[in-house]
Amino acid sequence: MSGSTLILPEHRDPDSPAAGPRPRRRVRAVPAVPSATPATAVPAEPAALSIPLLPGDPTFARKLRFVLVNACTVSSLMLGVSAIFLAINHASVSWAALCLIACVVFDGLDGALARKLGVSSPFGAQMDSLADMCSFGIAAPVVVYAWLAGSAPAMLAVPACALVAICAAIRLARFNVSPKDGRFFCGVPTTMVAAVLALGTLVVPQLPGAAGVVAVAVLALAMVSSFPYAKLASLLRMPPWLLLLPAVGALIDYKWTFAGVVTAYVLSGPVLWLRQRHA
Repeated sequence: MSGSTLILPEHRDPDSPAAGPRPRRRVRAVPAVPSATPATAVPAEPAALSIPLLPGDPTFARKLRFVLVNACTVSSLMLGVSAIFLAINHASVSWAALCLIACVVFDGLDGALARKLGVSSPFGAQMDSLADMCSFGIAAPVVVYAWLAGSAPAMLAVPACALVAICAAIRLARFNVSPKDGRFFCGVPTTMVAAVLALGTLVVPQLPGAAGVVAVAVLALAMVSSFPYAKLASLLRMPPWLLLLPAVGALIDYKWTFAGVVTAYVLSGPVLWLRQRHA
């Protein structure tokens, strides 16, 4: 019992001839310490993190510019979905292709506006990537499949169009995690491939099935290649006489001119790669 006194008898030797009993000594007992189990530590609940979509000063003017830029991204997404509906309902492949071309325009517009208005953000970059996957990774192969229907067997058209979707996803994911080069693209951009495929459906509505499947597969693989491809700004700095050749060729035969320009651009990647290796 806590605070009590325990009376203990003195130890005596039984062989000792000491006479008389010895006095008992008092020993104070140590108070018992109750064995209390430590209370279980309850981790503090983390405070809810509110990450702003637009870094920086959240003024009304900046928010308005931010909404304008993302409206272009959403417009590209909606046009991509519209292209899918038009293609699967066989309403008009040409209208679906025009929707893809409009997607390309809005995709370039949102990036240019974000840099011009100073509202670039990680949210905008991720939103743009997701919209590109919908418009150029899903809508484009669906439109191409509708374009090839009837001219190419399904057992060839389906893998070729699926390859476009797979390579577009790989290309976009690689672009998000790779360092950016201001001079060249690493592989053909998904935007450019979608533009070529959309223009192809308009320029050559009736294409031999085998040629179409091969062209689609080559463009898909070009997206995930490691060949350097010049950006549009670099192409516009070419000599003026070289830029006039496609315009003159289009007046003569626009179909062969279109095929020649696309082939030259696709082959420019391996040529630049070989030049860089020898340099």
